[in-house]
Amino acid sequence: MSTATYPPPPPYYRLYKDYIQNPKSAPEPPPPIEGTYTLFGATYTTDDVLPSLEEQGVRQLYPKGPNVDFKKELRSLNRELQLHLLELADVVVERPSQYARRVEDISLIFKNLHHLLNSLRPHQARATLIHILELQIQRRKQAVEDIKRRREEAQRLLKEALGTLEGQ
Repeated sequence: MSTATYPPPPPYYRLYKDYIQNPKSAPEPPPPIEGTYTLFGATYTTDDVLPSLEEQGVRQLYPKGPNVDFKKELRSLNRELQLHLLELADVVVERPSQYARRVEDISLIFKNLHHLLNSLRPHQARATLIHILELQIQRRKQAVEDIKRRREEAQRLLKEALGTLEGQ
């Protein structure tokens, strides 16, 4: 059995052999995938929608609807989580055989917290993008001001040089 240090290129490189003379001779890229697709045996979708807790088979602990007060609900779930953790510690010490139900309750709270936080991701992405764009605008304004300042400095130096040459 012989092995090559560098394997030969894939056969589709021949599709691009005339690219330098005629760039339009290359095949068009495939269209973007839309809908569902299978990758390594798992089915994925290109729709970027957060599935509800009910679709995932998890009981929702906060009110349903579009007008959820995220801050209030996150605080409420956080307090509930703290309470359940303290109860778990008490149960493990006094009744170790009953800890499984407490762990399930804590898991449910974590899943609800996680879902609430994931619901805020689009807002976070928009806010981050706005911040990045504002920083870019600020940097560009600073660059323009720097160019103006250097132009004025160069004009002043040219006038001084011209005055020095005329004075000689």
